[in-house]
Amino acid sequence: MSRAAHAVLSVDIGGTHVKALLSGHPDSGARRFDSGPDLTPAEMVRGVLALCAAGPVWTFGAVSVGYPGPVLHGQPVRDPAHLGPGWVGFDFAGAFGRPLKLVNDAAMQAFGSYAGGKMLFLGLGTGLGSALIVDGIAEPLELAHLPYRKHTFEDYVGLRGLKKHGKKKWRRQVLDVIAELSAALEPDTVVLGGGNAKLFADHLDDLPPQVRLGDNANAFTGGFRLWDDKARPQPAPARTPPETP
Repeated sequence: MSRAAHAVLSVDIGGTHVKALLSGHPDSGARRFDSGPDLTPAEMVRGVLALCAAGPVWTFGAVSVGYPGPVLHGQPVRDPAHLGPGWVGFDFAGAFGRPLKLVNDAAMQAFGSYAGGKMLFLGLGTGLGSALIVDGIAEPLELAHLPYRKHTFEDYVGLRGLKKHGKKKWRRQVLDVIAELSAALEPDTVVLGGGNAKLFADHLDDLPPQVRLGDNANAFTGGFRLWDDKARPQPAPARTPPETP
């Protein structure tokens, strides 16, 4: 079997950019295009395939997609809050023409950041992504729109909160959210990822000892790990609804 047949294309869909990287290439070789509130899944696929055709051609045998919303059994449950319509029910594998695994984007970056124990991942980007991995069992979370103070977690630590309050106050709000969620979930480590985590790069002393910065490139690593049985964290078992009396 050819090397290209084993290559994995890892795609990270964000509210600002769609990024892609082929396995075996350095992180610096990631390619991207702008996304936004009108981006549909068909346009996403066309954009990614155009990236693959640009420059040295990328040939791949499988695809991993990090999706900015809840995912169940490898399919989006609802359309993303920051993108266009049509994602639910879309045939991603058919559009790419390759075997495909689709997971929540925070879970994919968490997969790439995981090193053991109980890890809480918080993705600080356009919104707030979140995932929990416990002893290799992965559970995507949907914390962004839970009530927090006068609004929601996302309103304070997502892009809206950053623009409204400025970097200094935003960092304080992130630290408060970390404290709140750590008290509830008791993780061994907290990893801050997403594009805005870099705003802590010059303020590492402000972070609690169990908190570390991730790297956006870990999303690609997570996508590659989805196809590696030895490295892939397992999904949480399906929940059985309680019996009614």
